[in-house]
Amino acid sequence: MYPTLAAGRARISFIMPRAERIFETCLYASDLAATVEFYRRVFGLEAISDFSPRGVALRCGAGVLLIFNPGETKNRHALVPSHGTEGSGHVAFLAAEDELPGWREHLAQCGVEIETEVAWEAGGRSIYFRDPGGNSVELAPPTLWGGGWV
Repeated sequence: MYPTLAAGRARISFIMPRAERIFETCLYASDLAATVEFYRRVFGLEAISDFSPRGVALRCGAGVLLIFNPGETKNRHALVPSHGTEGSGHVAFLAAEDELPGWREHLAQCGVEIETEVAWEAGGRSIYFRDPGGNSVELAPPTLWGGGWV
């Protein structure tokens, strides 16, 4: 909501609300079971709501990662509008530099192939790999995007 002026009237001001954090985000995968199992096994996320065949909600700290079946979310649902996407998505989980050796070992033990690693100018490194739905998954440093916010 932005301030407005009415002709011949006093200015009315509104304070624009500001989002402070993401509450939920979603990825899409046709093989819901394999993708949910991936996030359980690799990240230790817990399923908090299973509304298959449409999707599954996984707890991630204070937020929620939704895994939706793209074929199902395109259909009108009784409570929420249809939505979805084509192709792979992206999600990043926070991981400090000193945690990366443990993550590399854990990913190898889980049979997850690292696609690439990036060293950022601002400091820190990201590790990228794929989930069973083809989504790009990143372990990102707290220095990314200006850092210091964790």
